Amino acid sequence: MKLPGLEHWAALREVVERGGVSEAARALHIGQPAVTKRLQALEACYGLALLERRGGRLSLTAAGHKVYRLAVETLERQQALVEDLRAPDAGLRQLRLEASFTIGEHLLPKLLVHFAERYPEYRIRLRLGYGRALRNRLVTDLADMALMESAPEHPDIAVQKWRDDELVLVCGAGHPLAAVSGINCERLAELSFALREDRSGLRESLDEALRARGIESLPVAMEVSSSGAIMEILAHGRHVSFLPRFLVGESVARGELHQLEVEGLQIRRTLWIARNRARIDHPVARAFVAMLQELG
Repeated sequence: MKLPGLEHWAALREVVERGGVSEAARALHIGQPAVTKRLQALEACYGLALLERRGGRLSLTAAGHKVYRLAVETLERQQALVEDLRAPDAGLRQLRLEASFTIGEHLLPKLLVHFAERYPEYRIRLRLGYGRALRNRLVTDLADMALMESAPEHPDIAVQKWRDDELVLVCGAGHPLAAVSGINCERLAELSFALREDRSGLRESLDEALRARGIESLPVAMEVSSSGAIMEILAHGRHVSFLPRFLVGESVARGELHQLEVEGLQIRRTLWIARNRARIDHPVARAFVAMLQELG
């Protein structure tokens, strides 16, 4: 079997990320027939269809998802190698930082600005993802450090506590429960939930805590891949959700959301700093961790 070249993987990535062959051709500065030919060569190599058309748009097949992930990792490794060979010390001034979506979208922006002001000579490349993907990128040396909602278990990863957190039950100010301070666990089964998706660290923490109380499932009306979007849904609807205290604290204080105590249920957890052991002495990582510990 003839292995695909980088140009084949690049074509697949651009088609997926830009939404079509014509857009990929413009990004790659080649003609559309050339992109199509590269995709066909990939499919011939693996003997499976990688893309299918749904509603007039190209989508990845099950096999395509696997090849796409390999393509992205391979191209990123190649780019990192080129940068390392051209400037051997550049990697010591740049931190490849990973974070869960909730942490990356709601905790990190201010921290990154603060770090950039304090260390203008350093550069951070941030990528968001789910827990398993973050762990895999650390292990395969595609990342130097990750901020995660659960501690990954792997001999090549060192973890340390970052900060405490708690998942709390909240609803909008117009919800009928906004008039009460708390409910018992039995009432949870009567509510309509908007929750994060299964793969998220937040959902994993929630499901684990509920199972410990003998609650196998909640009545979920919708799953949303953005905690910020869930807050908007709560503010304008009749749904409730479990969200991090660090995320909803200000909205609760302003009266936009209402926090409900759940009798006998406290979902406390830890946010973690995870690092590739091989890069434990990375100067930018050391500086960033020191800042996190200082600011709490």
